[in-house]
Amino acid sequence: MKPTSLRGRLRWMIIALLLLFLLPLAFYSFYRTSDEMAVLSDARLAEAAHTIAAIIRQSGLQTFANSDGIIVPVQKKSVLAAQGEVATHESEVGFQVFDRHGKLVLGTVNLMTLPATPDDHSAYHDLKKQHHVWRVFNYVDPHSQYVIRTADRYDSRENIVHTLWVDHGVPFMLGLPVLALLVGWAVGRGLRPLASLTTALSSREPGSRERIELPDAPRELRPVLGALNEQLARQEDALERERRFSADVAHELRTPLASILLNLESAMETVDPDEIQDSLAGAHHSVATLSRRVEQLLTLAKLEAGAASTRFEPVDLMDVADGVVKELTPIIRRRGVELGFAQHDERVLVQGYAPALVALLRNLLENSLRYVPAGGRIQLAVSQGRQEAMLEVIDDGPGIPVERRHAVFARFHREAGSRGEGYGLGLSIVTRAATLHRASIELLDSPLGRGLRVRVSIPLLCP
Repeated sequence: MKPTSLRGRLRWMIIALLLLFLLPLAFYSFYRTSDEMAVLSDARLAEAAHTIAAIIRQSGLQTFANSDGIIVPVQKKSVLAAQGEVATHESEVGFQVFDRHGKLVLGTVNLMTLPATPDDHSAYHDLKKQHHVWRVFNYVDPHSQYVIRTADRYDSRENIVHTLWVDHGVPFMLGLPVLALLVGWAVGRGLRPLASLTTALSSREPGSRERIELPDAPRELRPVLGALNEQLARQEDALERERRFSADVAHELRTPLASILLNLESAMETVDPDEIQDSLAGAHHSVATLSRRVEQLLTLAKLEAGAASTRFEPVDLMDVADGVVKELTPIIRRRGVELGFAQHDERVLVQGYAPALVALLRNLLENSLRYVPAGGRIQLAVSQGRQEAMLEVIDDGPGIPVERRHAVFARFHREAGSRGEGYGLGLSIVTRAATLHRASIELLDSPLGRGLRVRVSIPLLCP
């Protein structure tokens, strides 16, 4: 089966619920109406019997006599005519009058064949005559001692009930199609905000970061709008990261790949062993550069994606600093730089993601190593305050002018006249790792007389 539309599903569900509610109610009403009609008909029989008894007391049996003055059974029409009414069901209603000895003295023709043995007290009975069942009421008049029997047929009662149900049921059945149309219209009007949402989504420009707003959105749709806007924002962030990563890869890998190709082509075109060795050494250096750039690009992409934000755990910054210093020791020795490591506490614990903190500190130290000349000094300090831990990297390099410090965290930014083989990504990685840990970064003047002081403050309890 093909899935129906939400509008059609709601329409038929509402109609089905109405039917499930109305049909039992209709059957209950039918039985209640039947019972009330039976009670009402019984009451009319008793009322008719009392009326006939009153007429007999006041005027005698002669009121019902024929033109010759003889008291004989008469038709119901005579009684009804005496009451000023018109008989419409003469064959289905009637009465009989018996004297104190049980002799029939008066009655309608249609009841002449009923058993002539009335009870001596007021009561209701069911008597069968041929193919019909009659409802009979016997009333003993205490003044005249006459027994008045009134009766009507059950099929007459049923015809009245059926007529009532036809009169009420046919309009209901004919109104069901109209009800379905009205329900469909109401459901369509109720689902109009979904149509507005569809229009807003269809008209939304690719890459747009504008939130979808529906001023008249119902309360049930607002959480959907909120979740949809958040999902669209995350999707746009993911697409933007992919675009930036693609641009980063194209920008950063182009130069080392070209260098590798040039060195390999040079090695293939020469027969001089020394030139071949130099070309291979250059290719090896370019491969190392390429590997380092790929590592940095992947680290930056991972931090930007926030993939580590759900794996926070206690991290000792002293262990992080010790591991990074050991990793960079060969480079420090090769550069001829003096590194001082100040440990103010035995342990400095924060809640965080260890690889991101390692990347942060390693890039800070590599940035200093890149700009500090041979014989220069770098100081690393790790300390803990009341609410935050601090990492400080201090060098005596050329430093960064105050007016340009805000720009150094941009991707691929390199200061004019800078030396070394920087890629312009190191401080971007530092920024993203700090953001991940809700840390703050300050670029200050170095206490060594010249150079730069980078201070990273990390809250002790990170999310």
